[in-house]
Amino acid sequence: MEARRRAPAAAPVRGRRLGVALLDWWDAARRDLPWRRTRDPWAVLVSELMLQQTQVSRVVPKWAAFVDRFPTAASCAAAPVGDVVRLWSGLGYNRRAVNLHRCAVAVVERHDGRLPDSLDALLALPGIGPYTARAVLAFAFERDIGVLDVNAARVLGRAFAVTAQADADALVPSGHGWAWNQAVLDLGATVCTRQAPRCDDCPLFSRCAWRRHGGPDPATPAGRQSRFDGSDRQGRGRLVAALAAAPVPLDKADVAAGWPGAHERAAVAVASLVDDGLAVIHDGRLTLP
Repeated sequence: MEARRRAPAAAPVRGRRLGVALLDWWDAARRDLPWRRTRDPWAVLVSELMLQQTQVSRVVPKWAAFVDRFPTAASCAAAPVGDVVRLWSGLGYNRRAVNLHRCAVAVVERHDGRLPDSLDALLALPGIGPYTARAVLAFAFERDIGVLDVNAARVLGRAFAVTAQADADALVPSGHGWAWNQAVLDLGATVCTRQAPRCDDCPLFSRCAWRRHGGPDPATPAGRQSRFDGSDRQGRGRLVAALAAAPVPLDKADVAAGWPGAHERAAVAVASLVDDGLAVIHDGRLTLP
């Protein structure tokens, strides 16, 4: 076990104590995920983009195959975007693959193939938003900066009554940004869940602000995610999966999308794939770029 950590002096006493408890819990409860064994910025970026709205169990084999095929930004940038989409197929939200390819091209053109280590430079790259940029800084460059995805925001909002980025940054123990953020993410994914949190198993239970004071959860978004079965997103995913195997004749797009006879709906899906850069039309067939 690593030596006991201390939270930064600027944090409240309650925050310091909770921080130590959280890191001690993580020493024993951490999930062994393959992207945690590297500090390579490109590999970290790939994992972060794959993990967006996708279950960890689905990402593990895809991430390993992807970084084996494209171990650097330069190797990804040099490949046709269709090859990147084909390898990505099965993760859903395939536009992320196009954005990753665009990002790789920009990294080669602007930074000689190496991801930059500044927040502003990362945010200037295609497909990288505030969360992803901070995740790269924390998990590749081990910066003491807070990483706020939905799970992390829920944990910090409940336990520390923190919702702002600056306050999340202030809670990070000096010199332990990598471990701290991994611990927060693991706690949100496995214990401090959106529904039915396992509070009795939580290292922050005794001093958790949410448990002590009750009231609305500031980190729980309103509404629910739209239904996937039968959605346009499902049809688009089926089309991309079909394209990974072979071009699809336009008059068969309805069948490939899982909507036999719904030609107009399929045409809209085809147009959206083309608009997003996920496919092109050639000789009456839809193909990967």
